[in-house]
Amino acid sequence: MFPEVTRDDVFRIETSRLWLRWAAVKDAASIERIASDADVADLTGILPHPYPPGEATRFIFEARKDNALGKRLSFVIARRDTPAQALGVIGSRILSTPQEPTLRVSLGYWLGRSHWGEGIATEAAHGLVDALFTYSETAVIESAVRVINPASRRVMEKTGFQYVGADMMTLPALASRVAVDNFRLDRSTWSSLRNWKMPHIEVDPVSSYRDGSIAAEMVSCT
Repeated sequence: MFPEVTRDDVFRIETSRLWLRWAAVKDAASIERIASDADVADLTGILPHPYPPGEATRFIFEARKDNALGKRLSFVIARRDTPAQALGVIGSRILSTPQEPTLRVSLGYWLGRSHWGEGIATEAAHGLVDALFTYSETAVIESAVRVINPASRRVMEKTGFQYVGADMMTLPALASRVAVDNFRLDRSTWSSLRNWKMPHIEVDPVSSYRDGSIAAEMVSCT
């Protein structure tokens, strides 16, 4: 179960450009428009196409219910300066069984075509991954990407996920099995990435040359 702090619709995740917030009924039109794009549906493999009328409203109510029960975390992706406009959806669900000693969850998302190539999916994934490891007992996050979707593969790599192999997955929306690349990120790897700091370069005034130039010396890593 996801923690109590996430089970109220006032909970949101903020990044430098984005809000990840609970879906609301007012988002239905935007979600339906984005999800009706054949290319979006094909690359995800989870959206039915044609997108049925009323499906967006059903999705919103189901997402809100599951969020409240702690079964899932589903968020609308929106820009901080226009938080009412949905750009896409990102979410996570529990994969592990009650018998497993650690919590495994999934990561998945879909984004409107007009926002591809802007780094929004990567930024949203970073935000959700940080929240999962910070606010819950998540030990491992897993994600499957269709092999025809190299952009999503890059999102996984930029978020620190490790490729763990190819597989075939049944996607009900496509009524078939498709090839996917599987990715995995565990807590220890995430912690290492979060703690990684770029070397901080300072100038040592003692290391001055006679011609007046100065030597930069790496004096600390912060």
